[in-house]
Amino acid sequence: MSESLIIALVALLAAGLGAALGLFLKSRRNGAEDAVTALARQQTELMGRIAAMAETQAQTRVELTTTLNDRLEQVSLRMGQSLEATAQKTAETLGTLTTRLSVIDEAQKNITDLSTQVVGLQDILANRQARGAFGEVQLNDIVCNALPPSAYGFQTTLSNGTRADCVIHLPNPPGSIAIDAKFPLDAYHMLRNAKDDAERTIAQRQFRSDLTKHVNAIAEKYIVPGETAESALMFLPSEAVYAELHANFGDVVNRSYQARVWIVSPTTLMATLNTVRAVLKDVEMRKQAGVIQKYVGLLMQDVTRLDGRVGNLQRHFEQAEKDIGEIRKSTDSITRRGEKIQEVELGEEETSVPLPPKMTTDLLTN
Repeated sequence: MSESLIIALVALLAAGLGAALGLFLKSRRNGAEDAVTALARQQTELMGRIAAMAETQAQTRVELTTTLNDRLEQVSLRMGQSLEATAQKTAETLGTLTTRLSVIDEAQKNITDLSTQVVGLQDILANRQARGAFGEVQLNDIVCNALPPSAYGFQTTLSNGTRADCVIHLPNPPGSIAIDAKFPLDAYHMLRNAKDDAERTIAQRQFRSDLTKHVNAIAEKYIVPGETAESALMFLPSEAVYAELHANFGDVVNRSYQARVWIVSPTTLMATLNTVRAVLKDVEMRKQAGVIQKYVGLLMQDVTRLDGRVGNLQRHFEQAEKDIGEIRKSTDSITRRGEKIQEVELGEEETSVPLPPKMTTDLLTN
């Protein structure tokens, strides 16, 4: 191969390599530009995403702040309401507590007063004279509540010179009934407080003796022939003493029956006085029987006169009804004749045909 050809080939190769290198470099430059462009685009997208994330984060922060504020306000409101309700309930509880303390103070005061009254009652019952006065006062209250004032009298002196605690005025028979109050409390307390059979026997003997003595005294003083009833009442102002008497001292009760002295307690005395009130009412009704008969007769006369006047009024109504019926007949007749006259006038306007003989006869007869 010639040198010139080699040179030409080398030159040709060199030119081909240069062109290829140029193309390679051009392609690499275009690739680099594309890479830079893609990188710029990715950077732009990244910046957009970062901005979107920042905006989302800001919005989330605002929403979170708003939610927290709302929840804080709700919690504050609930706490305020809870504190207000608690304060109100506390105030109500304190008010209730104050009221109950007032009631307790009042009850304590009542207990103190009651204790004072019980002590006073014990002092009264410990004194025999005061105890008798207590029985008389209780007797007075029961009688005053059960009977009218005209049916009784207190501290009434009888013809034998004795003075009864109360006398119930009843007509003969049976006559006035005397009531005497007795309160054998000492013997009863001995009986209740007996510690052994010996003390109980002594107390029973004392209780029996006191009550028998009272029964005999009442039978002797307050049953006056011709002035009072054949019996009298002994008032025991204690239901406990009355129950003890009838439970364990039947001999004393039998003795009172024999002496015609009826022993009563506050409850049985009230029942007895209710019976007395019924008797007094019956007596009063008998007294007024003549007056009642008189007014019944006058009432019957008034009823007879009223019956006659009602009969007269009924006849007047019947006559008025009859007159109304006659008037009704006349008005019906007048109405029928007016209708027939109207029919005749209408017939003359429409036609000149003469009336039939029958219609003429009807008009003249009606």
